[in-house]
Amino acid sequence: MPRSPFEATAYVASVDLVDVGRLASEGVRCVLLDRDNTCVPRDAKVAPPQVLDWLGRVREAGMATCVVSNNFHSAEVERSARELGCEVVHHAMKPLPFAVHAALRKVGVPAEQAVLVGDQVFTDVVAGNLAGVRTVLVRPQSTQDLWYTQLLRVAERAVLRGRRFRGE
Repeated sequence: MPRSPFEATAYVASVDLVDVGRLASEGVRCVLLDRDNTCVPRDAKVAPPQVLDWLGRVREAGMATCVVSNNFHSAEVERSARELGCEVVHHAMKPLPFAVHAALRKVGVPAEQAVLVGDQVFTDVVAGNLAGVRTVLVRPQSTQDLWYTQLLRVAERAVLRGRRFRGE
């Protein structure tokens, strides 16, 4: 488990490089996913084919999936979740852990058998750590971000200084 709420369990260059076989061997039965810049680039409306292929491998491994998004555009988030073949919890208010707990209840998996994959330390990683799930931080798919996320990215760079991401 991470030593700090800002430390992920693993660091991987992109969501599609997260090793599904390793997750399965570690007892993961549920993958929780951030939407914006993790599965769907911020400057796009649909997930890239490699993300859809990766999610197919996750489901083939018998793992439940759920998008946990701070995005307040409910219809957009729900459309993406359908495209991704995932359950969904929007208006998540990460870094608070409540939406992570709600997602786990929705799919019927305990925290110790789940992982949250996201692109932001101060929302995704902290929420996952507070909820007691493993966390995987991936690089954002796009440099497009909301203005307040851009501010957080500055602090994030300090937290991540010297950190190596598998696949880079």
